[in-house]
Amino acid sequence: MTSTASENPRNRAEALPKSWNPSDVEADLYERWVAAGYFTADASSDKPPYSIVLPPPNVTGSLHMGHALDHTLMDLLTRRKRMQGFEVLWLPGMDHAGIATQNVVEKQLAVDGKTKEDFGRELFIDKVWDWKRESGGQIQGQMRRLGDGIDWSRDRFTMDDGLSRAVQTMFKRLYDAGLIYRAERLVNWSPILKTGISDLEVDYKDVEGELVSLRYGSLNDDEPHVIVATTRVETMLGDTAVAVHPEDERYKHLIGTTLYHPITETQIPIVADDYVDPEFGSGAVKITPAHDPNDFEIGLRHNLPMPTIMDDRGRIDGTGTEFDGMERFEARIAVRERLAREGRVVAEKRPYIHSVGHSERSGEPIEPRLSMQWWVKVETLAKAAGDAVRNGDVKIHPTSQEPRWFEWVDNMHDWNISRQLWWGHRIPIWYGPEGEVVCLGPDEQAPEGWVQDPDVLDTWFSSGLWPFSTMGWPDATAELEKFYPTSVLVTGYDILFFWVARMMMFGMLVSDDAVLTAGKDANQKQVPFQDVFLHGLIRDEHGKKMSKSRGNGIDPLDWINEYGADATRFTLARGAQPGGDLSVGTAHVTASRSFVTKLFNATKFALMNGAVTGELPARDTLTDTDRWILDRLDEVVDEVDAAIDRYEFGKACEALYHFAWDEFCSWYLELAKVQFAESDERAASTRLVLGNVLDSVLRLLHPAIPFVTESLWQGLTEGAEGESIVIAAWPQASGATADATAARRIADTQKLITEIRRFRSDQGLADSQKVAAKLIGLDVADVLAQQAEVANLAKLTAPGDDFAATAAVEVRLTNGTVTVEIDTSGTVDLDAERRRLEKDLAAAQKELAGTTAKLGNEAFLGKAPEDVVAKIRARQEIAASEVERISARLQEIAKGNGK
Repeated sequence: MTSTASENPRNRAEALPKSWNPSDVEADLYERWVAAGYFTADASSDKPPYSIVLPPPNVTGSLHMGHALDHTLMDLLTRRKRMQGFEVLWLPGMDHAGIATQNVVEKQLAVDGKTKEDFGRELFIDKVWDWKRESGGQIQGQMRRLGDGIDWSRDRFTMDDGLSRAVQTMFKRLYDAGLIYRAERLVNWSPILKTGISDLEVDYKDVEGELVSLRYGSLNDDEPHVIVATTRVETMLGDTAVAVHPEDERYKHLIGTTLYHPITETQIPIVADDYVDPEFGSGAVKITPAHDPNDFEIGLRHNLPMPTIMDDRGRIDGTGTEFDGMERFEARIAVRERLAREGRVVAEKRPYIHSVGHSERSGEPIEPRLSMQWWVKVETLAKAAGDAVRNGDVKIHPTSQEPRWFEWVDNMHDWNISRQLWWGHRIPIWYGPEGEVVCLGPDEQAPEGWVQDPDVLDTWFSSGLWPFSTMGWPDATAELEKFYPTSVLVTGYDILFFWVARMMMFGMLVSDDAVLTAGKDANQKQVPFQDVFLHGLIRDEHGKKMSKSRGNGIDPLDWINEYGADATRFTLARGAQPGGDLSVGTAHVTASRSFVTKLFNATKFALMNGAVTGELPARDTLTDTDRWILDRLDEVVDEVDAAIDRYEFGKACEALYHFAWDEFCSWYLELAKVQFAESDERAASTRLVLGNVLDSVLRLLHPAIPFVTESLWQGLTEGAEGESIVIAAWPQASGATADATAARRIADTQKLITEIRRFRSDQGLADSQKVAAKLIGLDVADVLAQQAEVANLAKLTAPGDDFAATAAVEVRLTNGTVTVEIDTSGTVDLDAERRRLEKDLAAAQKELAGTTAKLGNEAFLGKAPEDVVAKIRARQEIAASEVERISARLQEIAKGNGK
């Protein structure tokens, strides 16, 4: 359809606000989109499917910059695909976040002096659900502020009945296949939370401690003894060996013998193990299998006892010593003091900086602890996850991340899936009165009197099912048939191993499930997603990682409130490249806001001048200017499509930014002004070209900056081409052959105008001051007669009979050189200009003298790095050029004054 200009073109421009104020329009626009159902997917549609599942944020969480980046890129992808004619599902949801959520509710109870044990398991879980209903999900409102085009009708939660059914089904499938087992293994233990935690929930920090060297064995130097060093003196209460390297000549005679343990007063063996580094310290290490991961492996290899010497609160327990009952750090001091009194502390190094794992949730140092846990055998699952990438069934973007993927999945250890919590998916294992053990599926009931395992599953277990559990698996659903496998997973490379790997393992396990292959090629395994796009971390403007401790974090809502959602989104999308970190700061978002404002003002100008959309006239009837901008639009459409298809969001945004600002706003709009003043037919054609190009620019930018583009597009089209840009068609290149002649002519025109403007500035002419000029040289020298654009944009007038050139500049164009002569007589205050130039000349001469002196200093040249010398040499060249330029101008002024 064609949109015709209103009788008064100013009406459409005035329908827009005087200026763009995001807070006035964003919230209403978003709710209008949701109410219209633009984001609601239709599983019965005949359109080709495109689907993304949102990485589920924690129910306790709030939007941070990492989320904002994730969501912006996913929204950009889904909005574009929707405009391209796909049936799009962007499925949202939240994670129950077992540890974090239970911790929040327990802290609330503690305010009243209560613990979860005061309520019991069932009542406590009810309280968690109450909290979730009242306070959870804050992030959903923030997602709306950002503009997420989410299908809210399909919102999911990992503890919903349907997802719980999927969790039980997967657990039983793994258990029945012999891939789940229970064993005592070493885990990251949180004494505050009283549960094992995953590697992802451990933050490593450099802390100040002490390295204590202890003497085991005899205090008599002539009798067997060994010196070991440790930062955790209290763990010696659980030592069951001392290890040395088998080839270490110092200890070969002791291997296989025993040493006196100074506190337990037992004899512990000296074992030989290749793990020990004979060059580090004394070359001997104490072995505490139940409280150190490396010691645990040595303990397994040498069949050592593995006594656990701490309870679940981190207190010494079961050692039979005076230290039982002490908190672990209290015991550290007490044990060291006793050993010191006995002469067994031979050295202490304080402070000693070393890396210590801390619980991400509770903040305290984690304790490696031997614990009975449930585990998943990952060998076959991990191999399938690796093969899916090797075979090309799943593509990782960028491919440079593939080696990290293979390194991880090819060396994965069995996965600890149990947590000692109450909030979460209860492990579906039941124990009978006679020691029977059974795993029950979601539709099975335990016999009366049987007891369920008290542990819950690691949160990553349920989120690992996310791509298909959210669509109804294990039941057959229209969503699974239409939208699975999902199209792409967008996430940061930092959780490639933890979440992506688990989704791949589970997805490949059920890849030939009849439910997932329904309606598809039965021989084709269904992967959870076809592409994995990994973006980098967000850093501050100085390249430092954002963190609370550094105080350099940015709340995206602060940016949205101050600069608008569009500016926030464009800042993030413009900096996003596959696998690369991006630095953002105030300067970046301010530039994005300026871009949004520029687009708004340009659209108002276009509407004021009657820009319309509709069928374009034949290309051969258009001006060079109009053909040039249409050809450039075709090139940009292709460039943007190619970049987004490669997930190079930054390149796509850069292309759009420079086309919209540098070419459309800075050049085409200015050139179009002249054409509007020409014949009615010429002006009408230009209004159509202007409207159509602006229409395409708004559509191309919509996925990145949806709010301002919707408002402007409505003003441009007056609803004639559809009720919303959200469902407008994505621009396509016209297929027309590019006009190389028009491109050359416009390039020459741009260069000529640019050089004249620069020359005018050098001559001290005001931007608005018109001066007479004469162009001499090529046939294009009569450009003043043929193209009023040059005269208009360069502020030139035709020479009169009294024309007297006082200045001239040569401009090299495509096919030769044009000389521009300008008559500045009576237009410049020559005395003031001379004083300004003399001041500039003195500064340039000072810079030239300083750089020349440095480059003439042999001592300096001998010590300075090459890049420093190169910079000084470049400064010298610039200074010399400035001296020459300013001197020449001063000579011209002198001639003009008759001096």
